[in-house]
Amino acid sequence: MRRMKSVRHFSILAVLAAVLSGCGSQDMRDLQDFVKKTRNKQHSRIEPLPEFKPYETYLYQANDLRDPFSPSVSGKLDHMLTNEESSGIHPDLNRPREALEEYPLDTLRMVGTLEQGGVSWALVQAPDNTIHRVQPGNYLGQNHGKIIHIDEYQIDITEIVPDGLGGWMERSASLALSE
Repeated sequence: MRRMKSVRHFSILAVLAAVLSGCGSQDMRDLQDFVKKTRNKQHSRIEPLPEFKPYETYLYQANDLRDPFSPSVSGKLDHMLTNEESSGIHPDLNRPREALEEYPLDTLRMVGTLEQGGVSWALVQAPDNTIHRVQPGNYLGQNHGKIIHIDEYQIDITEIVPDGLGGWMERSASLALSE
């Protein structure tokens, strides 16, 4: 039994030696030729990196200028604001919102008009392709736009928009019949 184990080990070692001797061929001329050709190839010239101008530092001195984070409203402007606020222009934020007020005015299309019982109605198509019937006094658009007048070809609207100074101002707009 012991003899069989040693014969088995010997045969495994003999097979390993035969396999490894096949890897150790002395003929490496093709490898040497490849290395020689690669070394003799003309190398391309690499251009040097461009020269960069040095960064010039700038000392910002704004001691005599106003602080950009503090309000710049002067006494005159405060007086103007109180006059505008007293003019009474402001949107009614307590009224119920209408369906067409969720869309920007430029996404709405006037597609026609109706007259029923002496009252003019306009047909307005929303971006979701729903047709809405509106009349003077209804609201549409996102800037508190109130319909003032309807004729065959357009809807006249008065919007209430911020004036940029903390107040509100009225702006005229219209929605024309689209073909």
